Amino acid sequence: MSEGLAIAVAILVFVAITIGKGVRLVAQGEEWIVERLGKYHATLRPGLNILIPYLDRVAYKLVTKDIILDVQEQEVITRDNAVILTNAIAFVKVTDPVKAVYGVTDFSEAIRNLIMTTLRSIVGEMELDEALSSRDKIKARLRESIADEAVDWGLTVKSVEIQDIKPSQSMQRAMELQAAAERERKAMVTKAEGEKQSAILEAEARLEAAKRDASAQVMLAEASAESIRRVAAGIGEQTTPMLYLLGEKYISSLEKLGSSNNSRIVVLPADLQEAVRGLVGKLGGRA
Repeated sequence: MSEGLAIAVAILVFVAITIGKGVRLVAQGEEWIVERLGKYHATLRPGLNILIPYLDRVAYKLVTKDIILDVQEQEVITRDNAVILTNAIAFVKVTDPVKAVYGVTDFSEAIRNLIMTTLRSIVGEMELDEALSSRDKIKARLRESIADEAVDWGLTVKSVEIQDIKPSQSMQRAMELQAAAERERKAMVTKAEGEKQSAILEAEARLEAAKRDASAQVMLAEASAESIRRVAAGIGEQTTPMLYLLGEKYISSLEKLGSSNNSRIVVLPADLQEAVRGLVGKLGGRA
């Protein structure tokens, strides 16, 4: 009786294991690759699937949702021998599970390495300044370059984003020194330009002042000449009014010289009396 019970239990266990191997539930967002006797047989879609136990086996389970692949940071040398650091992130989707598992050993690692090598190739064709400012251009070329390879592996590259692209530490120090030198050069150029403009303005000011002084002197000379002509015209051949005016100016100048605070000695001409006498005599005779 106990032997019969054991056999029954063994049969039940065998049946349960057989059913477990033959009935499979595939979750949404996954696809399973089934091999029969070591050869690809079928792809199980989400839902309930029936297998032949002991002949069929699930060899691979693939996620058909978008896969995020982080591409590690790497050093890249630009065309002008500058070293920059760059990394990326890729969004891929398995569209053909059979190619994804049988076309390449590890499609995730394959895509990651393909992105790294392609990124080095693209950036290596650019100058440093172009590479730092052309992130969208690099991204577009990168996606276009790896699209064909990805299709052969049953993958679709939905997007490739450049997370970061920056100069290395040594390049950053060199760029900082270069920027400081450029700022100093611009400051010196600006200072020299300012000094040049200042010198030009000063020269123009001196020229204008000289022109104005010359014009004023000409005007004074013309005024003096006109005054002399009018005095000469008014006096005519009579000398007495002229001598009177000269004597008056002479006496006025002596008074100013004598009243000056800085003057203590007044020097008079030796013939002052004769000059005055002659002036007064001429005036008296005229009267």
